Amino acid sequence: MTYAPHRPSFRPAGHAVLRAGRGSSFLLHRRTLVVSCVLAFLLAGTVVASLCVGESFVAPSEVLRVLLGLPSPDELVVGTLRLPRLVTGLLVGAAFGVSGALIQTVARNPLASPDVIGVTHGAGAATVAAMTFGVTSYTLLPYVSVVGGLLAALLVYALAWRGGLSASRFVLVGIGISVALGALTRLFVTKGDYLVAQQAKTWLTGSLNGRGWDQAAPLATVLVLLLPFLLWAARAQRGSAFDEDTATALGIRLGRLRLGLSVLGVVLASVATGAAGPVDFVALLAPQIARRLTRTPHIPLLSSALMGALIVVVADLLARRLLSPLELPVGVFTALVGAPYLMWLIVSTRSSRSGGTA
Repeated sequence: MTYAPHRPSFRPAGHAVLRAGRGSSFLLHRRTLVVSCVLAFLLAGTVVASLCVGESFVAPSEVLRVLLGLPSPDELVVGTLRLPRLVTGLLVGAAFGVSGALIQTVARNPLASPDVIGVTHGAGAATVAAMTFGVTSYTLLPYVSVVGGLLAALLVYALAWRGGLSASRFVLVGIGISVALGALTRLFVTKGDYLVAQQAKTWLTGSLNGRGWDQAAPLATVLVLLLPFLLWAARAQRGSAFDEDTATALGIRLGRLRLGLSVLGVVLASVATGAAGPVDFVALLAPQIARRLTRTPHIPLLSSALMGALIVVVADLLARRLLSPLELPVGVFTALVGAPYLMWLIVSTRSSRSGGTA
């Protein structure tokens, strides 16, 4: 790949052009690139801290030896106990971050995230139902979650459609579906035996405790398979921002484009939920923080993925050490931050609308 600047008249301000062979080029937003590098640096530091800190402290040099495959007395602690949990948290956070960015892009509403509009609740209800009926394989549960998330999204879409899709109606219907699915999930919990009920309750809080390669591998496989679609989504986001008339004039099939982005977001959120449970508010927080940092007209997917991973890893580190030896679910810490943000977002959105109509 070679860096080649285009003519200023054809390049948006603050962007550079990256050419990848003949007839193929990509616009790079400079501030987004800087923010992504900073987030990657912070994430790397958090990853090292997460592998070092625990019931016993492991020196960074020993962590590096384990990661490089060199002999180390701390191989069991780092490589077997901490590393699989960390990788699962990274993948879950990245998947939720990208999922939230895609769904908020389609809905044009910062309140539209998988955990608000019922996707994660659908995935959770399907997974708990599977646990209740004896399906406890960590290899199968992520795929059960995908089915539940897709069905919930389809139900929300069908009920919110009234000759078109209103963003506010979409969110309100999603909230209603979330409440109904939450009640259904609690019903399944009460119908299961004691051990299944305890397992389901722990899973429903969003926890990385005990997570290993069995959870990380299916999620990593899905993310690798979806990588070409994610590259398409990064470019398709610009087209989804147009109104119907503009999209028609440009030859963009807006309905198909938004449907593709929505399905991609639902699949990512559902698989992440199957791996670690419904870790609430990560998909709501990560895209909005990334957008405010990058100051871009659309939500950057890479920055959202890095921010989502950073939120989950930091929350898991706090969950493990803040009240040690008591270990809290990671979803507790994300909810403590996400719930006040959601209330602030609702109030600020309502205030801006009332101010605009005054």
